[in-house]
Amino acid sequence: MGGYENGDSLADVAGEDGVVLGVDGGTTNTVCVCLPAAMPPPESPAAVPVLARAVAGSSNRNSVGESAALETLEQVMTQALAMANTDRSAVRAVCLAVSGVNHPSDQQRMLEWIRDLFPGNAKFYVENDAVAALASGTMGKLHGCVLIAGTGSIAYGVTEDGKVARAAGAGPVLGDWGSGYGIAAQALTAVIKAHDGRGPQTSLTQYILKKLELSSPDEIIGWTYADPSWARIAALVPVVVSSAEDGDEVANKILHDSVQELADTVIAVVRRLRLCGEDEKDKFPLVLVGGVLEGNKKWDISGEVIKCISKVFPGTNPIWPEVEPAIGAALLAWSHHRKGLKLENGS
Repeated sequence: MGGYENGDSLADVAGEDGVVLGVDGGTTNTVCVCLPAAMPPPESPAAVPVLARAVAGSSNRNSVGESAALETLEQVMTQALAMANTDRSAVRAVCLAVSGVNHPSDQQRMLEWIRDLFPGNAKFYVENDAVAALASGTMGKLHGCVLIAGTGSIAYGVTEDGKVARAAGAGPVLGDWGSGYGIAAQALTAVIKAHDGRGPQTSLTQYILKKLELSSPDEIIGWTYADPSWARIAALVPVVVSSAEDGDEVANKILHDSVQELADTVIAVVRRLRLCGEDEKDKFPLVLVGGVLEGNKKWDISGEVIKCISKVFPGTNPIWPEVEPAIGAALLAWSHHRKGLKLENGS
């Protein structure tokens, strides 16, 4: 990930050319990164000159409500600018990549809101958070497919001529079963079913009770509905993985089913956009992002997902980003700003 020095002098790093902001707004947390608007194209991920990085809570309006989501977005951008010793007047472009932005009407509402925050001629771009995740793996080039599997899950693809497609990302009610929430919710359900006698016994019972410091499966119901936030449930994924690694059949089935769900999500997007070519053998970048896809000891979820996809599309080129999605969003803001300057200068 690119290094940064919070508090560097604006005169030294941004000058009169100002800054750009990239925001990765997720269900668990929101990250804002500030870059110099006049920086040269970075030669490597480590060369991205991050001026400041700020973190806040969830900005998914479907999870916390629109008012709270917008408040978080404003808070994290204000904090990043303060860390960079600058203010809103220096902002030249902003890319908001936020989970829960699923329709043009969502984008329009957010654009109207952000225009009131920043004076002057700043440019604004509002996307789903999957766009920033893709850009983090391709260093700002929007081409290929990204699979996000964190609290929620989504696959999002872009062709070189700008066609887009997505699959999943509809939230837990509509079944993002490959997501962290989906995996953990199935595990909790399995414990309740085993306790009732409606399902097989599973070591998930002992693992989850120990993790939650509960004494009986009956108490899981109260724990769950006391605060049914998506991220709180999804935090149980490591427990499910540990149980599977110790050989529990129920936990292993949950993970195998989730792997197939995630693979099917990518396959649907790649086929719709023909990223793999007519013969389904062309190479295409597949960016992998999210806590569910991070390496585990014996149960390698991302490796299993790639195996499933590669059986269908042998040209799959998996990429694990070296920069975080917020930097991907900032690079998109910078790229748009740079193109705008070239048009203004007639070059």
